[in-house]
Amino acid sequence: MSFFCNFQSDKCPGQITGNPMNGLCEKVCIEVKKVFDACMQQSQLNGVVLNITDLTPENPTYPLTFVSARSTASKGVISNLLVEPLTERENAARVKADITIPVSVAYTDANGVEGVGTSSVTITKDVILNIPAASIMPYTVEAVVSLVSTQGSYTGENQFTVDCCVSIILKIVMEVELLVPSYGYAQIPPCQEYTQEVCAGFFELPMYPN
Repeated sequence: MSFFCNFQSDKCPGQITGNPMNGLCEKVCIEVKKVFDACMQQSQLNGVVLNITDLTPENPTYPLTFVSARSTASKGVISNLLVEPLTERENAARVKADITIPVSVAYTDANGVEGVGTSSVTITKDVILNIPAASIMPYTVEAVVSLVSTQGSYTGENQFTVDCCVSIILKIVMEVELLVPSYGYAQIPPCQEYTQEVCAGFFELPMYPN
């Protein structure tokens, strides 16, 4: 079993049924990251140059043929950060930063041997976000990133030029101790052992589609 697999208890996560006040038993102080503001930008970037290093296997036979590229981490590296409060909007600020996305590039060499190398893409973002009022605890700016590319060409020694789809979420966050209502500790159910059954799922199918 698990929280969401054949486990019935009012002490497990899930959709609330009935009065949500039933079962509340305490106020709990939890240490979390509070998100004060966030925004997402998605774009297609053309002609992005990827210079690859750390080729595996080493010493491929050139030229290389591009296969794909994908970000290897969900957290971007922020540099050259500028946070400039806006006088015309309360609690709003201009947030400008360079965001570096680590990328893994897959390719084949002239002999058809598959390989992989590492690279990165740096993108500048200039947006408006709300920031918290002055306090002892500092806030930070974080970036959640994703990059995918399936189109590219070999344009130089260990260099590809690609078209890619990029998603970047910028967040204003702060480590806080937050007081929340609680239903108490969760009950942890026993695990359900995996067994491979040839007909698993087949007998549950309806005779005709809905």
